Amino acid sequence: MSVIYNENAIKKATNVTINSDLLQKAKAYKINISKNFEAYLAEVVRKREEQQWLEENKEAIDKQNERIEKYGCFSDGIRRF
Repeated sequence: MSVIYNENAIKKATNVTINSDLLQKAKAYKINISKNFEAYLAEVVRKREEQQWLEENKEAIDKQNERIEKYGCFSDGIRRF
């Protein structure tokens, strides 16, 4: 998997508003809120970047799919599955 951000960048404090009951339960389970939030946010960013890449490359992807539909895949005569 490619790295989407600098994992060694310095940490920066920020304010986040969350449900108080959820916060209380997370603390009771000793869940590292910062670590889990960072992991979740990284996944959200990765999905957005993937979506953006697909949008930016849509024309090329469509053309390649049309070519394969018309002429087949280069390995059609070679593969055994």
